[in-house]
Amino acid sequence: MSDPARLTVDGRELRVARPEKVLFPAAGITKLDLARYYLRVAPLMLPHLRGRPVSMERYPDGIEQEGFVQKEVPAHFPGWIDRVTAPRKAGGETTYAVVERAATLVYLADQACITPHVWTSRTPRLANPDRLIFDLDPPPAAPVARVRAAARTVARALVRVGLAPHVLATGKRGFHVVAAIEPDSDFDTVRALAHDLAERLARRHPDDFTVAQRRASRGERVYIDVARNGYAQTAVPPYAVRATPRATVAVPLRPSELGQRRMRPDRFDIGNVWRRLARVGDVWAQIEARPATLDDVRRRLARAG
Repeated sequence: MSDPARLTVDGRELRVARPEKVLFPAAGITKLDLARYYLRVAPLMLPHLRGRPVSMERYPDGIEQEGFVQKEVPAHFPGWIDRVTAPRKAGGETTYAVVERAATLVYLADQACITPHVWTSRTPRLANPDRLIFDLDPPPAAPVARVRAAARTVARALVRVGLAPHVLATGKRGFHVVAAIEPDSDFDTVRALAHDLAERLARRHPDDFTVAQRRASRGERVYIDVARNGYAQTAVPPYAVRATPRATVAVPLRPSELGQRRMRPDRFDIGNVWRRLARVGDVWAQIEARPATLDDVRRRLARAG
């Protein structure tokens, strides 16, 4: 076993224990590779993380072994890592890590946290989400072209009701279509609106979309999942690594890119993503420039009938 690697981040010397530990066997990607990726991508990723409670998807023995999702901050985490305590719906409370700086991302990588999933709200207004998320879950054998078309349809529907759609290639099988909203409504209100929009899409495109939660009822239709809009639910943030053989990465897209035949939800990984980022940067950099109000969205929905 090699000595720990040492990285200086934000003025702190951080140790990466067992840096040679292979977390992605098919790609030969080690824990140190993961830490260096998160350090390098931090300037683009941090704006999408700050203030948001994190649920850590961890694989201490690599992604080919069983992992787990950890919400509560372990007692051994250093005091310089930001935390926020939130009530649970069933009672009690959970103290979450909050990623405010690059050093936290590197530390989480040392803990074999592959993916830091985040809330759709931020401190200090944890009860008021600032994101509306439509998670498009295709059937197993769906052609990628159909998944892209589904995301385009959802994006156009959001534009019609005054929402600015932002597309995320999730690094797995589907796309997320996301809109920034003013944080002035509670989770139940936001989720109800998302469900209303999803139902309208399913009624207007019955051969393409479904809101049926049971897989057996979906057939070959794309499931519009709005559950991520609920309290304490999480979503994969931009530039997060996924627990896949290639170490794929969740990457923001321009809606127009959904028309490109080569665009897949899992196109990018921690090796090839840098070419894209050097060319286009963070296409979600202005996601918060035009947050919608739910009152305006409801007015437009009412006019649409």
